[in-house]
Amino acid sequence: MTYRKTVDVTLRDSSVNSAESTQSARSDARYTYYSIAEACRERGVDVHTLPYSLRILLESLLRKGTRDAESGEYTAETAAHIDALVHYDAAAPSGEVPFKPSRIVLQDFTGVPVVVDLASMRDAIVAHGGKAEDINPEIPVDLVIDHSVQVDVAGRTDALRLNMQREFERNAERYEFLKWAEKSFENYRVVPPATGIIHQVNIEFLSDVILHKDGLAFPDSMFGTDSHTTMINGLGVLGWGVGGIEAEAAMLGEASYFPVPEVIGVHLTGELPACATATDLALRLTNILREAKVVGKFVEYFGPGLSTLSLADRATIANMAPEYGATCGYFPIDAETLRYMQLTNRAEETIALVDAYAHANDLFYDASHDTSDSSADASVDASAPTPRYTKVIELDLSTVFPSISGPKRPQDLIPLSRAKQVFRESLTRESGVQGFGLSAEEIDKTATATIDGRDYEMKTGHVAIAAITSCTNTSNPYVLMSAGLLARNAVRRGLSVSPTVKTSLAPGSKVVTGYLKNSGLQDFLDQLGFQVVGYGCTTCIGNSGPLSDEVSKAITDSDLLVSGVLSGNRNFEGRINPLVKANFLASPPLVVAYALAGTTDIDLTTEPLGTDSTTGEPVYLKDLMPDKAEVDDYVRRFVTRDLFAQEYSRVFDDNEAWNAIETADGQTYAWNEDSTYIQNPPYFDSLDEPLAVNTEALQNLTPLAKFGDTVTTDHISPAGAIALNSPAGRYLTDHAVTHRDFNSYGSRRGNHEVMMRGTFANIRITNELADGKVGGYTTRHGELTTMYDAAMAYKKEGVGTLVIAGKDYGMGSSRDWAAKGTGLLGVKAVLAESFERIHRSNLVMMGILPLQFMDGMSAEKLGLTGHETYDIALSETPRIHDVVTVTATSTDSEGRPRVTQFSALVRFDAQADIEYYTNGGILPMVVRKKLGATA
Repeated sequence: MTYRKTVDVTLRDSSVNSAESTQSARSDARYTYYSIAEACRERGVDVHTLPYSLRILLESLLRKGTRDAESGEYTAETAAHIDALVHYDAAAPSGEVPFKPSRIVLQDFTGVPVVVDLASMRDAIVAHGGKAEDINPEIPVDLVIDHSVQVDVAGRTDALRLNMQREFERNAERYEFLKWAEKSFENYRVVPPATGIIHQVNIEFLSDVILHKDGLAFPDSMFGTDSHTTMINGLGVLGWGVGGIEAEAAMLGEASYFPVPEVIGVHLTGELPACATATDLALRLTNILREAKVVGKFVEYFGPGLSTLSLADRATIANMAPEYGATCGYFPIDAETLRYMQLTNRAEETIALVDAYAHANDLFYDASHDTSDSSADASVDASAPTPRYTKVIELDLSTVFPSISGPKRPQDLIPLSRAKQVFRESLTRESGVQGFGLSAEEIDKTATATIDGRDYEMKTGHVAIAAITSCTNTSNPYVLMSAGLLARNAVRRGLSVSPTVKTSLAPGSKVVTGYLKNSGLQDFLDQLGFQVVGYGCTTCIGNSGPLSDEVSKAITDSDLLVSGVLSGNRNFEGRINPLVKANFLASPPLVVAYALAGTTDIDLTTEPLGTDSTTGEPVYLKDLMPDKAEVDDYVRRFVTRDLFAQEYSRVFDDNEAWNAIETADGQTYAWNEDSTYIQNPPYFDSLDEPLAVNTEALQNLTPLAKFGDTVTTDHISPAGAIALNSPAGRYLTDHAVTHRDFNSYGSRRGNHEVMMRGTFANIRITNELADGKVGGYTTRHGELTTMYDAAMAYKKEGVGTLVIAGKDYGMGSSRDWAAKGTGLLGVKAVLAESFERIHRSNLVMMGILPLQFMDGMSAEKLGLTGHETYDIALSETPRIHDVVTVTATSTDSEGRPRVTQFSALVRFDAQADIEYYTNGGILPMVVRKKLGATA
């Protein structure tokens, strides 16, 4: 059965209200589509019992599933996958999903190595007798350059120009390469630098929600090489972040396999109080859902509270899905989706198609039909017209309060009224994810910075960085207008920001600049030092740039603990700036407030931010925070469809510096062996070796590192500045690169030599094998050395290595280099108590074995120190979730052998994982398939 039906699309004159969709008709179009309801009905299931996110997975299977060449019927394997989704058991999902997204979005840090790999695959194909054009994206790919700009200059009117100039100087080789790729590859576009942040450009411009090709309509769905790809779920588009290698496979027609997920429903009721923002709601949900342990699960929002949230609010919440650990945080298509599409200047034909298709194919959500009783353990009739969720979490929006999160994790919610108390408690709390392990006297420490001949005192908790940044909040005009209005009110009261505070504003798109300028609010932000510094992620990804020399010296000389406050989504230790240890996530207006206060050692709800320059009276946050009605009025007047039309009319060719880049032609890339930015990676060196599971490679493994809990990809992956005396710094120095031109690890992701040297090199990473030294160190034969140097010595000796870790290993951004670098260092297996979903997948796709301690077990409980050698008894024909025996051998103080044997779970979660591992990784597997097809 094909399940194909037709839908008529009526173009309307003006309204995007679905209730009026048949009025004022001008023209009609007809599309075919794959009916989700028909597939369910044939199997005796009411489509309304399926969560909306699973309906999109099901539609993709119906449309892209494998069929028998003769009969046209689905193969047994595809039919089984369809059955697993249709007969979804919310309490205990089973089966797996082979998912092929409709398109791919890349950011430049993760996108460059993706394109490097594609270019390298072309070389491999050609070297083995194939054609270069066999390697081309099979689905549309957009690359948005947003991660390269750093805040070198801030607090000046020329900051944007100078930062962009420096950006092009630093990244000339990378940009030339990306420009070559744009000319060479089909189905590939580039959004130039200084345009906007990938996820904001995605919701404002790139996605049409419902797509069509050759008369067939289907939902937009996507993978992105950035974990915050989940932001697109706020628009009703299913998508999430993957590693670059998984994205490459999807580009080349390979399905991504994963278990049918549990779907957690979040039932929203009520309405946000006037004092709370969408940021406060997103941080509250991050805290609630992280505690609910939604890691690796789908989260889906429903309930009457949805109708009170703007699409920008929903996007803010969906953006934070990686922080609460979910694969995605999905908001179904509804009337607000259509309203937002009109606001952002989507074509009327597109809006009409979304309206008609979503209704016809059971993807349109109407909160008025909510029964509020949809949990798997509730007594709900099987035919009840509401989705069945594994669990339902209730949240009354009226209970949300002003808050921040930190000082090291986004899920650590702090009510604003307790922020001072929590900050002080963190100073003396044991060093870890919520503490710094300092003495009680630390709170009294001070330092002095002399700037332009004037002394400025800085105390513990001084706000060294205050940044309005990140797609999380810069996509939301309500919080940005609030920040601008608060700045206006502060300036009118004569308040100012100390020059010891590095302030910056990095809008997510030029639309933001347009409405802040047109409303007159940018002038007030400028007066407080929040000039536009660039269009990119900046501080949120560690591109905060250097603090001033005077402030840096004061902090370093006194070893002062200072703070950063940013409107971002990440504040992991060591991420924001090497000198800033305590970092807090906050809404844009609170970023401005903390900048004015100059310290996080303050209760903004009771203590003044400053003094009125005219009256001498203290000025409190409540005096400056704008009224909700005024914010709404500013958004209504200045955030307009015409503004979106104007700013996105030349999105692909508006940057003259980008347009001026000259590149060579050719289907294969002319690699420059002297380049320190772009190099041909060695992933295909073993392409001619026979396919087999190399069990010998898993014998006599030596631990390279032993970690505790919550080691993130920010700890593992090369990120931030490159230290002069680090292995990567020495490599660059040896290649005649001056320290000033080192640039960041992110900008050099196209050079595996730099990246493998920066793997496990985070200045805050704690390896228990490093004799107490923090940073990228380990011991080898009793001597302390860098992890890179130890790994190279082990490889030279022919010794494979192992990483041992605790819970949530690999939590964080979907960074392919956390897995690529691990593989290039010679690590054969990672043994952890639990894995973050994306990183586990990436390890397998780099040919690294992910092993998990059995429930209740850990290295500590087994008495493992990391000074053993390990043998892993993996079968030559492994299966999904095999349990294998691991033998750890060491010697006691008297030289006698000590043997510990234990069982471990092989984290092959799908049959495809076994195929990836057998091939030595997904990239060699794809090349082999392409060569087979051309033989």
